[in-house]
Amino acid sequence: MMRTQAAATALALFALANPAPGQTTYQKPPQAILDVLHAEPSPSVSLNPSRDTLALVQYARYPGIAELAEPQLRLAGQRFNPKTSGPARPPRVTAITFMPVEGGHPRPVELPAGKVGAPDWSPDGKRFALTVTTADAIELYVAELADLKLRKIPDLKLNAVLGDPVQWMPDSRHIIVRAVPAGRGKAPEAPAAPPGPTVQETSGKTGPVRTYQDLLQNAHDEAVFEHYATSQLAIVDSATGGVALGGKPALYTNASISPDGKYLLVTRLKRPFSYLYTASAFPKVVEVWDEQSRVVRTIADLPLQDKVPIEGVPTGPRSIGWMPTKDATLVWVEALDGGDPKVKVPHRDQAFSLSFPLPANDEPTKLFKVEHRYSGISYFPDGDRMLVSDYDRDRRWTRTVLRTLSAPEAEPTVIFDRSIQDRYNDPGSPLTKRMANGRTALWVVGDSLYLSSAGATPKGDRPFLDRFNLATKKSERLFQCGEGVYESASPLNDEGTKLLIRRESPTDPGNYFHRDGAKETPITTFVDPAPVLRKIKKQLVTTKRPDGVTVSFTLMLPPDYKEGERRPTVFWAYPREFNSADTAGQISGSTSRFTTIAATSHLFFLLHGYVVMDDVSVPIVGAPDKANDTFVEQLVGSAKAAIDKAVEMGPVDRDRIGVGGHSYGAFMTANLLAHSDLFRAGIARSGAYNRTLTPFGFQNERRTFWEAPQVYATMSPFHNAHKLTEPILLIHGEADNNPGTFPVQSERLYQAIRGNGGTARLVMLPHESHGYAAKESIEHVLAEQFAWFDAHVKGAASR
Repeated sequence: MMRTQAAATALALFALANPAPGQTTYQKPPQAILDVLHAEPSPSVSLNPSRDTLALVQYARYPGIAELAEPQLRLAGQRFNPKTSGPARPPRVTAITFMPVEGGHPRPVELPAGKVGAPDWSPDGKRFALTVTTADAIELYVAELADLKLRKIPDLKLNAVLGDPVQWMPDSRHIIVRAVPAGRGKAPEAPAAPPGPTVQETSGKTGPVRTYQDLLQNAHDEAVFEHYATSQLAIVDSATGGVALGGKPALYTNASISPDGKYLLVTRLKRPFSYLYTASAFPKVVEVWDEQSRVVRTIADLPLQDKVPIEGVPTGPRSIGWMPTKDATLVWVEALDGGDPKVKVPHRDQAFSLSFPLPANDEPTKLFKVEHRYSGISYFPDGDRMLVSDYDRDRRWTRTVLRTLSAPEAEPTVIFDRSIQDRYNDPGSPLTKRMANGRTALWVVGDSLYLSSAGATPKGDRPFLDRFNLATKKSERLFQCGEGVYESASPLNDEGTKLLIRRESPTDPGNYFHRDGAKETPITTFVDPAPVLRKIKKQLVTTKRPDGVTVSFTLMLPPDYKEGERRPTVFWAYPREFNSADTAGQISGSTSRFTTIAATSHLFFLLHGYVVMDDVSVPIVGAPDKANDTFVEQLVGSAKAAIDKAVEMGPVDRDRIGVGGHSYGAFMTANLLAHSDLFRAGIARSGAYNRTLTPFGFQNERRTFWEAPQVYATMSPFHNAHKLTEPILLIHGEADNNPGTFPVQSERLYQAIRGNGGTARLVMLPHESHGYAAKESIEHVLAEQFAWFDAHVKGAASR
């Protein structure tokens, strides 16, 4: 391959600032890129449960690398700050403003010092709570919507090591929290010398192990994890600031009050812990407590979940929760197939219920069975009817039926029966509404439900809102996104005559409007943070592979593009699996959306003079247990079809195309470079390249390495490193905790390419995980990507 002199010079200059090997200083992309990268985005918007007020929440975008470098512990799959007993990277809200839905003046909130979390609405929508992370604690603040005066709950430190520690109770006054126990003391100190070896043993039972990171390693890790993850349950009175403790400190992961407020459903972890699995799989006990924190009933005492089959479920009670329409009735399901999807049985799951006070026989009631794997339940406000869904993994099919508690074993009425991949025929998801008891149930008007959908069509997404009649199974369209815009609607009243509309277009950022019949009132007036992006042109493109499968992408032209030019091009994609060619070819997304670019987005290449083939569909079609047998052929076929079409359209220079992707897209990138000659170079971020390191399945591959060794080998770029003759830039976070994408994946592929005489550059980002967060890291990644493609794609000579 030849490079132009200008490109060679560009790469040489970048190399001077980034000597290899060794640690370098952080680099920056051009100022035009920085201006867009650091432009303040529009706020996030949250509608309160009473549907009369919007919260506009502004977040700080990129923390500094110094913040990411702060001390953190990585134990049992959790990452937390030992000083605060909370997330290593807490949210950082910089401003909160409230707006009436029907229009009016904005009402800002004066925020306390510290790292502020997003507002958490009370069930009645009249109050909100938020957390504030300080240097050594997580504090809780509450406020009334009427006055917006934040009040700190005194003498309370929250414990968020095992998840969100705050949950409003149905009365909208009290809050259940998990707190740092009083007098917790210092963490266990590491022994000066190990007391002995670490030993694990297996007893002949199968137990597939995913490739988890941040696992416990020894007895000291166990003690430290237990020290920090142990919390005290408490109930906070948001009106008085009082705190009432409940139960003894333990490893609580959940606490949920019954609708009548008399019982508490509590889940806690217990020993023995595991060195192969994360905390979510540890042994756990699920109990019901009364108002005096006494155990009324143990619902489940579950062992370590180390024998769960691939794509299976644990045995014993799961999906345990209160029925929102009853005073105190629990519902859960249990597997009838041992949790193994390969076992042939007439029904896979059985649902149970148990009411409190306990019935005379003290036994749960059998409700119903489902043919395939249970996937969810939604309750009607009448307290009798419910929608129950199950999922057939082989067909990738979902079915939703109408059942009743009064006759749970009666033949159900099928409401929806469809492929989950058939976006064009998606009827929508049922909306829910708060009931008087503070819980949510299906939003029912007469005998109809509200359904909301993204509205996929062959021309792109056009969201809609329907009213679905349960008796006739017919839908009435209340709202449909118009042409040339992207808009969605949420009902504000039962009649559906008042709607909250969010509307954006290629030239207008997403703003909110109140619609009452034919009258529409603006609520927000967000402005364009980066006007230069409005000069970008985009077009939805479809074509076909030789096997007839449709491939689609969005062709995006840079702001300075002139008709007739052929530009260097970035091909960016992420492969997805489908059962059929029909669903594989369906279009997703919309060219009518407002273009925004943030973080390490490949769309920044548009501001650097490149054409971008965005979100190229790379469908892998076939039965779930066989689709990957032709993974490489389908991958290359999709890429070639898309490139041929893009070149035919004019803007794309066939001799100057670079390919890139993140995670499974990085895996795709390395495979395309190894098995085709379509690209001049590649960028692969946070990928997995040696599938023998993920031997119990990956992505949607169900077979183990030992069941399909040739598939694993063929799909592994590491096994084909000698074919990687085109330059590849490998970028990886040193602290990647995504299952399967250990940092060693990129390190070993780099070594393999180097050993075989290939061209590669490996960039390891300190303190970064699977996605990159720090301002310095993001800027550096963009600079690396530009330099790599400028040298190996833009500067490449014709072949």
